[in-house]
Amino acid sequence: MTPGLPQAVLFDMDGLLIDSERVWLEVESEVMAWLGGEWSTAHQERLVGGSLYLAVDYMLELTGADAPREEVGRRMLDGMAERLSTCVPMMPGAKDLLAEVRAAGIAAALVSSSHRRLIEPVLDAVGREHFALSVAGDEVTRTKPDPEPYLTAVARLGADPARCVVLEDSPNGVAAAEAAGCVTVAVPGVLPIPPAPGRTVVASLRQVNLAMLASLAG
Repeated sequence: MTPGLPQAVLFDMDGLLIDSERVWLEVESEVMAWLGGEWSTAHQERLVGGSLYLAVDYMLELTGADAPREEVGRRMLDGMAERLSTCVPMMPGAKDLLAEVRAAGIAAALVSSSHRRLIEPVLDAVGREHFALSVAGDEVTRTKPDPEPYLTAVARLGADPARCVVLEDSPNGVAAAEAAGCVTVAVPGVLPIPPAPGRTVVASLRQVNLAMLASLAG
């Protein structure tokens, strides 16, 4: 490892590496219609960066529908899995940054609130060779904004959180990364993320490169 470089770079998935928030909106709208309600971007904004069953419980609360929680969750997963099986749209700059991190010999991890079933097709499409490991939302006890997902990844990598850089697009994700003690770069997506001490905010992954990561981790 070159002095000054981060020990690891941890990537969020939805809205950060892949342009999937609009896909989630489609699926959520379909499931909400099945429940007898309506869905909007305002509803989605309440859930960005959260867990699957946080969304399910919110939908059931809004509609008062007498539907099994597990069935609603299954329909959400089915809808996303079907779409990701045919298209995984990358965010601008994601491919170049992944390639640069890998070429530098820095360990990378994918840390997502999405379930393992949705992470697998993304790993296939993006390239498993870019990641030393991945942590899914259904593999931890507490999801973002709790730090557990990032602490789990860092521990498995044998790294120091303070020498790891996390890239996130949602306030929940940023909160999780910062609570884990990681250096945090926010790339706001659906929701704005204000600057804060120790937090770097950029408009796109195109603005993130190895030199920037080294300056932050060093």
